[in-house]
Amino acid sequence: MKITKNILVNIHYSLTDEQNNHLNPEDDELIYLHGGYGHIFEDFEKALEGKKVGENFKVTLPPQRAFGLYREDLVVREPIDELPEDIFIGMELDGMDEVSNETLIYTITDLEDDFAILNANHPFAGRTITFQGTIVELQSLSDEEVTVLLAHEEEHRFHHDK
Repeated sequence: MKITKNILVNIHYSLTDEQNNHLNPEDDELIYLHGGYGHIFEDFEKALEGKKVGENFKVTLPPQRAFGLYREDLVVREPIDELPEDIFIGMELDGMDEVSNETLIYTITDLEDDFAILNANHPFAGRTITFQGTIVELQSLSDEEVTVLLAHEEEHRFHHDK
């Protein structure tokens, strides 16, 4: 069996940046539905197309094809008295991008006397990343199984966003 549309793909992988820093030491397994469903980066998915169980892969993506370019405008300084009382470095807060009206997840990266620094960039933004690993398992799903899986994912996303 080869990786094609509607195949459930299980890979073991490492994720490194251009300085060979290991970015996912705690999580080396990924299971996703192949076929353009947006579960993994498009270029990564294209590179896995047609591979079989046991095959290795190595895919390098520039920032704009992976976690995005680092944007200074996504780093903001907010008065602490306008934030929840129990804030701490590493805490995530929802916010709105005033340009796109999209919900952003800000992480508190620093606390000053009266201000907090919040950053909505992905932690890996601005980095060229390399996925390297092995195809572990492939499972062919029926159209009905795909529909159920995608509906469950959408339901989970809906409840998570509330």
